[in-house]
Amino acid sequence: MASIESVMHEQRVFAPPQALVEQANISGMAAYQALCAEAERDHEGFWARLARENVAWHRPFTKVLDQSNAPFYTWFEDGQLNVSYNCLDRNLQNGNAEKTAIIFEADDGTSTPVTYRELHQRVCRFANALKSRGIKKGDRVVIYMPMSIEGVVAMQACARIGATHSVVFAGFSAKSLNERIIDAGAVAVITADEQMRGGRALPLKNVVDEALTLGGCDALHTVVVYRRTGGPATMQAGRDVWMHELSAGQSEQCEPEWVGAEHPLFILYTSGSTGKPKGVQHSSGGYLLWATLTMQWTFDIKPSDVFWCTADIGWVTGHTYIAYGPLAVGATQIVFEGVPTYPNAGRFWDMIARHKVSIFYTAPTAIRSLIKAAESDKSIYPTQYDLSSLRILGSVGEPINPEAWMWYYKNVGGERCPIVDTWWQTETGGHVIAPLPGVTPQVPGSCTLPLPGVAAAIVDETGQDVPNGQGGMLVIKRPWPGLLRTIWGDPERFKNSYFPAELGGKIYLAGDGAIRDRQTGYFTIMGRIDDVLNVSGHRLGTMEIESALVANPLVAEAAVVGRPDDTTGEAVVAFVVLKRTRPIGEEAKQIATDLRNWVAKEIGPIAKPRDIRFGENLPKTRSGKIMRRLLRVIAKGEEITQDTSTLENPAILEQLKQSL
Repeated sequence: MASIESVMHEQRVFAPPQALVEQANISGMAAYQALCAEAERDHEGFWARLARENVAWHRPFTKVLDQSNAPFYTWFEDGQLNVSYNCLDRNLQNGNAEKTAIIFEADDGTSTPVTYRELHQRVCRFANALKSRGIKKGDRVVIYMPMSIEGVVAMQACARIGATHSVVFAGFSAKSLNERIIDAGAVAVITADEQMRGGRALPLKNVVDEALTLGGCDALHTVVVYRRTGGPATMQAGRDVWMHELSAGQSEQCEPEWVGAEHPLFILYTSGSTGKPKGVQHSSGGYLLWATLTMQWTFDIKPSDVFWCTADIGWVTGHTYIAYGPLAVGATQIVFEGVPTYPNAGRFWDMIARHKVSIFYTAPTAIRSLIKAAESDKSIYPTQYDLSSLRILGSVGEPINPEAWMWYYKNVGGERCPIVDTWWQTETGGHVIAPLPGVTPQVPGSCTLPLPGVAAAIVDETGQDVPNGQGGMLVIKRPWPGLLRTIWGDPERFKNSYFPAELGGKIYLAGDGAIRDRQTGYFTIMGRIDDVLNVSGHRLGTMEIESALVANPLVAEAAVVGRPDDTTGEAVVAFVVLKRTRPIGEEAKQIATDLRNWVAKEIGPIAKPRDIRFGENLPKTRSGKIMRRLLRVIAKGEEITQDTSTLENPAILEQLKQSL
């Protein structure tokens, strides 16, 4: 296997503002390097110190890391704690009781603040309600909820009683939900009558009912329903119960269930996986520590900050940077029910201005779609809003292409807010490679340097390090507390997927291609290893071709896949969304020719797309993830047999099937 070739040459560098550096939790490069050196010198001692300083232990740990059963590493194994206690009770004890924990903004713009004291009371009442249904430590509970305070309460209540939750994104189909209930052996589902998105009510309880009629959910005895809209919900006597009725009259005190540090806090099924769902299992102690540290390090969180992560609780970003991390550090955060384009595409900027958001964390997909909207309607351009409260911007979910990075930096951050371009995964529990706002000079499109204690490297297929400037596979060579512990019920799949024998069985394989800069050592993610194209013997990362396309002034968004080709091995197929209406006929052919020539100029003739197709949008899940698997099927001209129920916009598929 030849190494992956990089064809990007980004020269722009943006130093962190001096005023921010002086106040930062990690202040300056020397402070970052000192932490890295401490971790290198005494790996276990480093993590033990941080665990003692940042986590409230019911029973202190004496054992830090156990590597005897690699790769099933354990951390702080003999320690006992409760994650909900760390997120809530500690804030009642440290002076944050009357501080706003969550500002919930509903789809219609209604705003509801909740203090830490009120959140604690609601979680305790609901935890007692779950116990009244016989739900206990070690049970699994599936949560299929809209973005809401109640969704966070449900997660925290499970953690409080030691039940392991599995949140299923409330856009998944009944079949997907059924598979996850069965795989987890769930005893209960917590859901809502409906959810509100973009002014529309979408059924949830009906989907749960359908999932349960598909069979196999033998352990399940309870369905708890949050009344969100008052819409139709058929209640089955004995099994189904309203959340407000079950919680009514319950005590506002609930003694936390103290669990071992390795107790499974949650199972989260990775989206878009083929075959049997893959349940990523995270621990309690190590996961909580990593969520806390990354809030402090990457987001430089301060008591005065208003933090807003726009993710859904159905994804890991919503677990770590909504349900757990912000509460563990006593932050005030926004929880948003709606979508960024309703009632118009200025919704994000309007909310930042109204709520005085200081840290804003969203996905490149959202940024690119808002660029397109702003270009066509100047009244919703970010610069039309007062965004002066912002001090840090963040990007999550996929690599952010340099042109979108620059637009975000200039128009949202006013050229004064560092952008923390975070690389991490469901499996890593939190950020792993990211710029630190008070440390790292930023380069658009690069996630820069690993966090302290993370031994990231780039290797070839034999596990040998490749020199800087040469692409390869991203790996992490040493365990750290935030890493997943196993795949629920499938330890062999865990080993084969993440710790392959070819790399020695102890090195975590991320599944992404990456390259390090020759001078700075900065990491740039080049796309999934399975998204690497082999064109005439050259291995090209899809992200780089996408970035080149999006750098064209006409293009809002692009996704690139490969299709088999007799001559070149693979041909490049590009799916493109313009900043204007979708072109057709001769005009489309001319624009496609112009874009091919543009890519040839930006990268080289080898990367020119063979086929360019235009759509009003790209096929995305409701969380904004581009479904590249579907694009590969379309590019090959095959019939789509996959479940498309999680797509925000299934009609787009017909547009994209049309070649020029």
